[in-house]
Amino acid sequence: MAVKRIEHVGLMVKDLETSIDFYGRVAGLKVKDRLLHTDGRMKLAFLGYGHSDETELELIQGYNDQLPQEGKVHHIAFAVDDIEVEWSRLQGLGIRFIDTSITTLPNGSRYFFFSGPDGEWVEFFQSTR
Repeated sequence: MAVKRIEHVGLMVKDLETSIDFYGRVAGLKVKDRLLHTDGRMKLAFLGYGHSDETELELIQGYNDQLPQEGKVHHIAFAVDDIEVEWSRLQGLGIRFIDTSITTLPNGSRYFFFSGPDGEWVEFFQSTR
């Protein structure tokens, strides 16, 4: 099969700058590229960590201003090394949590969900895989 990995996840946002700031502070993502779409109204930003083979987050402003409460993607998951450290760090940032505690799956993987600036669900996930 020619498909090798997820290339990017597109997330429709109301304000590009707010979302760039949020994902930078919360997940350490950096802007890798910015552009105005060929339609002249959509602004795009591609965020990542600087690796050539990574999955990137594409932020899209101007496609649809009528976002549903939970955003245009159910959730985006970020891998973390220490879920408890991240839980504490985000509490210090005043992030709005969806979960009231860290969940542990039967395989030992752990996660929690919190809200992004447009109500999108964001997950931090510590895998045992």
